[in-house]
Amino acid sequence: MARFDLTDAEWTIIAPLLPGAEGKKNGRPRPDDRKVLNGIFFILRSGAPWRDLPDRYGPCTTVYNRFNRWAKAGVWIRIFEALAARSPGSLELIDSSIVRAHQHAAGGKKG
Repeated sequence: MARFDLTDAEWTIIAPLLPGAEGKKNGRPRPDDRKVLNGIFFILRSGAPWRDLPDRYGPCTTVYNRFNRWAKAGVWIRIFEALAARSPGSLELIDSSIVRAHQHAAGGKKG
């Protein structure tokens, strides 16, 4: 099975951009951000449903909730911008006008 974990170089760029648990002193200990982030990337890269997240990444609800909270807080935009600034040549776009579609993709059943 393929692993989708962050490299140390990627983690050093991303770690300072993540919000912490400032001021939280009670309750359960906060799951490791790197483990949760690896779980999020596993889901995004594999296309698996959240409930099928492997146990090594922690509870699927924790990973899902952190993904949503970070999306609302703009964390993903900051991560993308930081990674893009480090490697501007890695950004490539595919224009749909040059992508060929299958002959049967033009429409539904006629008549």
